[in-house]
Amino acid sequence: MEYFPPALEALTEQFARLPGVGKKSAQRLSFFVLGLPDEEARAFAEAIVTAKRTISLCPVCRSFTEGEGLCPICQSSKRDESTVCVVADPKDVAALERSREYNGRYHVLHGVISPMNHVGPDDLHIKELVERVSAGGVQEVIMATNPTTEGEATAMYLSRLLKPFGVKVTRLAYGVPVGGQLEFADDATLTRALEGRREM
Repeated sequence: MEYFPPALEALTEQFARLPGVGKKSAQRLSFFVLGLPDEEARAFAEAIVTAKRTISLCPVCRSFTEGEGLCPICQSSKRDESTVCVVADPKDVAALERSREYNGRYHVLHGVISPMNHVGPDDLHIKELVERVSAGGVQEVIMATNPTTEGEATAMYLSRLLKPFGVKVTRLAYGVPVGGQLEFADDATLTRALEGRREM
């Protein structure tokens, strides 16, 4: 037996489709939206529709941009064009930008190679990366995919693909997190931390 009108159930179902949102959270979000004044609810709905209509992929790095033009990072003359950081998703660009340590350009693959999920190299934006590197000007490509099996496999595949172009291919160092304790770190993390050690 359904307790709520079909429109509310449908709204809850749509919220439940969002990553990390369970049935209870979806229901809370639905109630929140229904409690909004009409003007705010319309603005919320319009923001979703406008974003879907106007946001596209940057023709250079494949991150998000508005319209058909370059994204703000690719437009910036202050960014180092000789370094390209390869990430799996646009959200990874946001994470790296928060660090304020990286000043190069990006390339977004929109996924990683995952045979189990039927994702191969042709399903990602790898061809565009190879074209960027082969055009010249790029001296270093930083692999910043996640340290998962799929992320590692993707980084290794790209490394082999880019080596013939004479560019330096590096991998982000992984290891013990700041504030972490050695006794709680797993074997793989400690191995990575030792491999990535540097002189002080």
